[in-house]
Amino acid sequence: MCSNNQLLPITSHQSPVTSSHQSPVTSHQSPVTSSHQSPVTKIGITGQNGFIGLHLFNCLGVEKDIERIPFKRAYFDNSDKLREFVRSCDVIVHFAALNRHEDMQVLYDVNVGLVQKVVEAMEAEGVKPHVIFASSSQEERDNLYGASKREGRRIFEAWAVRSGGKCTGIIIPNVFGPFGRSNYNSVIATFCHKLTHGEMPEIHVDGSLKLIYVTDLCKDIIRILRGEIKESPYYAPHCAEKKVSEILALLNSYKQTYFDKQIVPEIQDHFEQSLFNTFFCSIDHATFFPGKLTPHADNRGHFVEVLKLDNTGGQVSFSTTAPGITRGDHYHTRKFERFAVIKGKARIQLRRIGTDDVLDFVIDAGECPGFVDMPVWYTHNITNIGDEDAYTIFWINEFYDPEDGDTFFEKVEERQ
Repeated sequence: MCSNNQLLPITSHQSPVTSSHQSPVTSHQSPVTSSHQSPVTKIGITGQNGFIGLHLFNCLGVEKDIERIPFKRAYFDNSDKLREFVRSCDVIVHFAALNRHEDMQVLYDVNVGLVQKVVEAMEAEGVKPHVIFASSSQEERDNLYGASKREGRRIFEAWAVRSGGKCTGIIIPNVFGPFGRSNYNSVIATFCHKLTHGEMPEIHVDGSLKLIYVTDLCKDIIRILRGEIKESPYYAPHCAEKKVSEILALLNSYKQTYFDKQIVPEIQDHFEQSLFNTFFCSIDHATFFPGKLTPHADNRGHFVEVLKLDNTGGQVSFSTTAPGITRGDHYHTRKFERFAVIKGKARIQLRRIGTDDVLDFVIDAGECPGFVDMPVWYTHNITNIGDEDAYTIFWINEFYDPEDGDTFFEKVEERQ
């Protein structure tokens, strides 16, 4: 059996900005299927660091024909900076808004005021970028949040008529996905956080929710800015409609199978894969990994159970890695993957895209074999830090497809 001190402790440190094992891709591939455009389209996102804004920013980062124009919240308080921003953009995606506030009138005033500031900056500069306005299905409800979205879209549409510009409104249902804020972005974000941090979720209203996965929404937005979707308002289609109790039941099953027992759960469809990825990204990976594998020895040698699947398929690979060699330095946007070191000594590193914090997990299989699972949007690698070949088993939840590898190269850290 493995004792607690047989797995070396992890460390967390800072890196400038570098990913899991799988067959290499030969060209840069994108999570969004698109045709190449020339010249480069310059796109800015207000609310760039928010939940949806950050996902869109990352998705645009792998599009060869798109340049991202950085945006900061402080620009709304600096008219010169805001005017410079709108002047630099061919497309502006407006996400900036309050989702919650104890005073709903304040929420309404802030959301409408942010729209007005963008319009004033565009008119001052005399520019006509394509404005994509993120609205909500709550437009149709009798509340001040929905009213603020409805009025914001009306203001942008009126600007487009006056200026000869273009505005596309998107009516968005309930969005969920990795890295959402508990008690703020969605009930799914709240449930996931509580289940993975020792708290008990509660259902206050067991309503039915129309749900869209954040990456699917980003794909639709990219189709809009490329002109593949022309209608406005555009009603973003939901990928599932579930009662709150059904969502919680699924998440509880993920906790019981994966979080408590490290068994990869059965995944039935795209919605469940998206929900599991959201759940997995809510785990505190720094304390959850590396997982322990139990070797069973007899006179024939050793036997180790590497992975248990709850009726899930996928692809298993095996590699040997020479001392000092690093594999990986890439990330996935939908795939779930496990590295299991069964011989030698290796360091596995993870870093969430867009951040600098690097997680180090050292596994000495001579002391205790171990594993680390790879979250989506985390670039990762494995390095042999021992004196002999390291043996690693890799499992990923789908077969490798060279036409849609979902593999994007970025170093976890700059190595000397």
